[in-house]
Amino acid sequence: MSETPLRRNRDFMLLQTGQLLSTAGSSMSGIAYPLLVLSATGSAAKAGYVGAAQFTPMLAFNLLAGVAADRLERRRLMIAADVVSAASVGTLAALLLSGHAGFGLILVVAFVDATAGVFFRAGQSGAFRSVVPRAHLPAAASVSQARAAAVRLAAPPLGGALFGIGRALPFLADSISYAFSTASLLLMKTRFQEERERDTATLRMQLAEGIAFLWRIPFLRTTMLMIAASNFSTTAVQLAVIVLAKRQGLSSTSIGLFVALVGATTLLGSLASPLLRRFLSMRAILLSEFWAGLAFLPFFVWPSVYVLALAFAVQAFCFPNTDAAIASYWYALTPDRLVGRVMSASNTVRVLAVPFGPLAAGLLLSSASPRAAIGVFTAWTLAAAVVGTFSSSMRSMPPLDQVTTASTSLGAAG
Repeated sequence: MSETPLRRNRDFMLLQTGQLLSTAGSSMSGIAYPLLVLSATGSAAKAGYVGAAQFTPMLAFNLLAGVAADRLERRRLMIAADVVSAASVGTLAALLLSGHAGFGLILVVAFVDATAGVFFRAGQSGAFRSVVPRAHLPAAASVSQARAAAVRLAAPPLGGALFGIGRALPFLADSISYAFSTASLLLMKTRFQEERERDTATLRMQLAEGIAFLWRIPFLRTTMLMIAASNFSTTAVQLAVIVLAKRQGLSSTSIGLFVALVGATTLLGSLASPLLRRFLSMRAILLSEFWAGLAFLPFFVWPSVYVLALAFAVQAFCFPNTDAAIASYWYALTPDRLVGRVMSASNTVRVLAVPFGPLAAGLLLSSASPRAAIGVFTAWTLAAAVVGTFSSSMRSMPPLDQVTTASTSLGAAG
């Protein structure tokens, strides 16, 4: 692939445009699902069931989706996923307009839409890797992070506003966004996978091959476990901010501003990526999210929710940079024929940690002081930072342009 600058890389821009529009639609419907259930049933528990229906497919189908992305033609898989999502969400919008959308239907649509999204993202990993030259991976990952952060910051308020006008509108907008995503995929010229012979191995063997490759490369294994640890502590702190804000008598609007602050600093971190890559090593950028856990230390002196929210925002500034650095190496290290399975296996491990963070935060805040609770999560994050700092696979990371997909010194480092 020629070294075309990203801004003139037609297929990268098409992929980005389609996915940003789709992300905007999904963010709008994401905020609309709980609003719809609460307005229709008045039950917070049922709103929780819909949230579970959206989360479950990530655990149930991630590994299978990875095999599908490596075995099937990725463009067709992604288009099929878009069609399923558009049809399910569009059906919900139509039935809302006619007044025939019950809770059971909402639950099914949320599950089907989320399942299709799992298969789409499995194919997207290979598509991204195919349209971006290896030398441009860090910049492309950072650009993608920045644009996605901007969309996720702006789309939920828009979705809430649309819901206020008409309950069906956020879901209609989401359905239309999938059509734009499909159009972008059809217009792209790059093949989404390398030429290869059909794999006749059993499903079980293909799953095992992806997991074995992931576990065999120390760098991939270490960063996967570090991100899983970060997901645990991050989701815990998110809930802790809300709980402490409520305890200190803050309004719902103030809590919403705390959430927006984290989104804003994440966006700022994404925009700062080019500058950071100029002055910092890739290893320093990769570890920044974890060592940013030191920002929580002032909370132990002054246990105010304002201090906690500010510390969390400081760490959030580093999220997109660490994620972009890790993603760049993952794409460069993983052979094309395995990229779907390896990424899906990693995502499964990362997602497994997510629900335990809020659970741990809730239990600790109910039985211990805020200092003790945040101390546990800060220690967890800093432990991951220490592991990453002293890991031989991290210390021996070569420059990204020296990394090969077949053989690298990272694979030999312990």
